[in-house]
Amino acid sequence: MENLRNYYNGYRFSEKPLKVYNPFGLLKHFDQNGRFRPYWYESGTPAFLVNLITKQKVNIADLGDARVGYDDFHKYNVDDMKALPVLYQSGYLTISGYDERRERFTLGYPNTEVRSSFAKSLLRQYLQVPEERSRALINRLPDALEDGDIEEAINAMRQYLAGVPYDIIKETENYYQTVVHLMFTMFGLNCRSEARIAAGRIDTFVETKNFAYCFEFKLDKTAEEALAQIDTKEYLLPWSGCGKKLFKVGVNFDSEKRNIGDWKYKTVAAGIDGR
Repeated sequence: MENLRNYYNGYRFSEKPLKVYNPFGLLKHFDQNGRFRPYWYESGTPAFLVNLITKQKVNIADLGDARVGYDDFHKYNVDDMKALPVLYQSGYLTISGYDERRERFTLGYPNTEVRSSFAKSLLRQYLQVPEERSRALINRLPDALEDGDIEEAINAMRQYLAGVPYDIIKETENYYQTVVHLMFTMFGLNCRSEARIAAGRIDTFVETKNFAYCFEFKLDKTAEEALAQIDTKEYLLPWSGCGKKLFKVGVNFDSEKRNIGDWKYKTVAAGIDGR
């Protein structure tokens, strides 16, 4: 039941916290002998929406935590379509929260089916990486994070980024952060980018069953600087005592190599320096 809720439930259409299942996906799940597949997502092609997001330069990392007001739900001008209302109307985003005092809604992905499948579509459009390299990432990255093998995870990301056509890479820190966010999200991992806490914003925070990873990214600086920021800001303080092994990971992207340059990590419990 928990797997069904995570994969097919989550659609909310009003201020009240009432969520419903995707009937198409749920019925197909039972029709296919209980196989978990993105049945609804595969029934259509979101190419138009992906192009709309790209054209309007929507911050992809914010799609899971977008803030809108009442008026935004009515912005369906055919000649000037706004991405967020269209994503909500078409089922790729749904209401995840409501602030009654401000009369403001928070939009997010409804479930694992949409979040991971849409991230995969965005990553394909964003990076134009050959399918065989995507399969290599799929076979390595999620298992590495689930096993607490940060070195294998970084190597898998490096190998994947090496296949990105050089002429589409944007040499900005935000570009690389978005790419990493999509990598993690398409595997259905609990991933938050620009995560807001009292001390500031964490670039990317990922949780698995037994581990939690706090990533800080830099461009053409050093991994040591990134790691020092995590320590100085005490980004992992809210998760102390959560029962999981915590990783602080500093990553520096090299604009000349168009890939991860140096990186370092520490574990909170033992304070062991990594590479």
